[in-house]
Amino acid sequence: MSHPQHAAEAVVQAIARTLAFHQRCDQAGPHANALSDPVMARVRGFVLAGEPVHMVLPAFPAKSPSLRKVLGPLPDLAEALSLDALERLCARIAAIHPAGARLTICSDGHVFGPTIGVSDPVIDHYQAAIRAMIARRSLAHLDTFCLCDCTSLLVGSAGHDDRRAALLAQHGQSLDDIRTGLLRSEDGVRQLRGIIRFMAEDDWRADDARSATQVQREAKARAYQVVQRSLAWGSFLQEVFPRSVRLSIHPQARSSDKLGIHMLPTADAWLTPWHAVAVDLGDRAVLMKRHQAESQGARLIHVDGRPSHYSAWTDGRPSALRERAAA
Repeated sequence: MSHPQHAAEAVVQAIARTLAFHQRCDQAGPHANALSDPVMARVRGFVLAGEPVHMVLPAFPAKSPSLRKVLGPLPDLAEALSLDALERLCARIAAIHPAGARLTICSDGHVFGPTIGVSDPVIDHYQAAIRAMIARRSLAHLDTFCLCDCTSLLVGSAGHDDRRAALLAQHGQSLDDIRTGLLRSEDGVRQLRGIIRFMAEDDWRADDARSATQVQREAKARAYQVVQRSLAWGSFLQEVFPRSVRLSIHPQARSSDKLGIHMLPTADAWLTPWHAVAVDLGDRAVLMKRHQAESQGARLIHVDGRPSHYSAWTDGRPSALRERAAA
């Protein structure tokens, strides 16, 4: 049932305040938490139609291949707590808007696989584990969408390579255009530097014979490909979900048609659950790179025989986080 016109705007504003609480904005100032006009328009469209507010989030691709950052190739407590946070966000919107909310996680691992050094079988296992985690934790507001679900990209044998090629052919820009676009603005240069840093960290190994300069150069070349694929995936998702509120795991400008959101606290705006480990501080969990958690003396915690997270909780009392990890 749609809201009467006079009540609808109050609901829209209440949802906006809820989303703003989770927002990651790359600009400071008195209006930093105000949602952009494109985001507000999409929220308003669902409210006026009396439909669930549908959000899409490109995220949860695969674990970083760097064991300096993560515990292994499968999801762990970092992902579990982040999924819980997304579920809570939807529940808060549903408490305001009777039609409710849904969030589709658009897993983009197969889009990026060759450029980030993670094989398709490893990505398959990660994404299957994410789906199982959502089901096991009864996260009723969440669902998933991935390259394998893209019926319009069914070409050739419909393998991952074919789908990636079709995605780039139908929605991709040339690398020259990508490069020009990124270097045109401060935001683009900042985005490029962040991706290069992350890719260089993921690619570096203790026994690496390459110089730091060579690692950086190779990371820069692949960073342009990552941006190319990210934009192509975003364009495709806009085609598949034209009305949906678009979320991002990275900070966004106030004028963006995407809303950057927090899932877990982190000091690094680029750090994600799949590039990090969860660290139990007793009263809350934060994301850290694995080597940082270990260098600060955090203890590795196993749950059901598998490494789950780290604990900096030292007074001997049981942690509520341990109970959530076992859920």
